[in-house]
Amino acid sequence: MKLKICGMKLNTSDVAQLQPDYLGFIFWKPSSRYFKGETPDLPHQISKIGVFVDADIDDVIKIVNKHQLQGVQLHGHESVEYCVQVASELKKCNQKVEIIKVFSIKEAFNFDVLTPYENVCDYYLFDTKGKLPGGNGYTFNWSVLKDYPSTKPFFLSGGIGLNNLDKINEFLKSPESKYCYAIDVNSRFEIEPGLKNIEELQKFKEAL
Repeated sequence: MKLKICGMKLNTSDVAQLQPDYLGFIFWKPSSRYFKGETPDLPHQISKIGVFVDADIDDVIKIVNKHQLQGVQLHGHESVEYCVQVASELKKCNQKVEIIKVFSIKEAFNFDVLTPYENVCDYYLFDTKGKLPGGNGYTFNWSVLKDYPSTKPFFLSGGIGLNNLDKINEFLKSPESKYCYAIDVNSRFEIEPGLKNIEELQKFKEAL
């Protein structure tokens, strides 16, 4: 099971020493975890993911190139056409960048909305529907995923913390976890927005 730690801002180098598979940098200005400055050099096995919310495509491409990102996470209402255009523009730059499209869930979800995206993104990410696009600090009803109709690998996100380990283990034994590719954590491992609790992250990674 892969691990993605999102909301990098204040102690990225310390988090990188835990060697997660992905680190997420939020490039949405209203976020308290908005990242500005230079991303630090990371071990080659850690993929840098840029998180965007309905961003201008030109801005996405500039940020991908500036920070040498390996993936973009689209956390807004991005259309299929938007995803296609992002992929096309990145290809022109000779960039092989993975596209993760986010869908928010609370108690129910119409999986039909995924169908048009099947051929235009590499992964889905299922997060909790809340006031903000991510970082809301609580989980959604994972049993909804028993109706997941696709074979595309997905990231499981939304308010996941140390207290969810038993629930995660139970989920991973269930049929609905078949295509669960990675666990995505953020706000439940913070001392303050963007400052991660290294000790708790290490415990979680070891348990996972």
